Amino acid sequence: MATRLTRTILVSLSCLAALPFATAQASLSTAQGPLETTSLLGRKLYAQPEDESVRAAQAQLANDPGSASAVALSKAQAGRREYQEAVKTDTAALATYPSDADLLLERGHRELGLREFAIAQKDLEAAIAADPTKLDSHYHLGLAHYFQGQFDQAAHHLRQARDLSKSDDSLIDCTAWLYVSLQRAGKKADAAEALSRITPAVHNTEPHLAFYLKLLHFYQGRATEAQILPAKPAPGDGEAELAYNTIHYGVGNWHLYRGDKAAAIPYFRKVVAGDAWNSWGFIGSETDLARQ
Repeated sequence: MATRLTRTILVSLSCLAALPFATAQASLSTAQGPLETTSLLGRKLYAQPEDESVRAAQAQLANDPGSASAVALSKAQAGRREYQEAVKTDTAALATYPSDADLLLERGHRELGLREFAIAQKDLEAAIAADPTKLDSHYHLGLAHYFQGQFDQAAHHLRQARDLSKSDDSLIDCTAWLYVSLQRAGKKADAAEALSRITPAVHNTEPHLAFYLKLLHFYQGRATEAQILPAKPAPGDGEAELAYNTIHYGVGNWHLYRGDKAAAIPYFRKVVAGDAWNSWGFIGSETDLARQ
């Protein structure tokens, strides 16, 4: 309902082009997409304007209406933060392919971004039941539990994800969340064991996993807080904002599970002041602030 209302407002504003002020307002409004959800802190979160990647994926699905094309469209929509539309795409395809593990995983992933953690949990459990060998299903189920504050369950599924990893990239990604889940669960010895697997021989190949590797080195004492904290990203630099959110949340979380809430909160507040509301660092910061 909110999405349809937002679109109606945008259309109405565009009809006032003869009025200079209204024209400016319409231009400002159409610079963002529809309302997607409201954060746990009460902030309205919007999609980005639709682009050619979404239109191309829509055309592909029309030409080849299979589950793989539906997943591709959902990913394209999510790339523009159109999470409501992505969920609709997955739901429509699941009517035909109800046990498709990729569709269930994709819908669960996008429900996490919409802060529908318990709903996502059910989809991700179904994805694992359909195919227990998919690392990403265990990983995202771990995150669903983590964002609900269920740290033991999060660690359980993230450990399963890590044990399915076949590359340094996957090991880094899974360990980053497994370690903090164990720390938040109060299992410090298990956390230390998980961290010990990040040896000097472990290196990332995907550029964005460098953020997690920096955090893991920080947790190990191989890098200082000052050495790993990135500068505030320039507007529109999504990759820089992802790095900023990931590392600032990780450092804030480190202070939090060490008992220094006063040091943690400013890091979380810096993250939720940004625009990349679909990043895990943003959602982690938001959920931790909401619990305070």
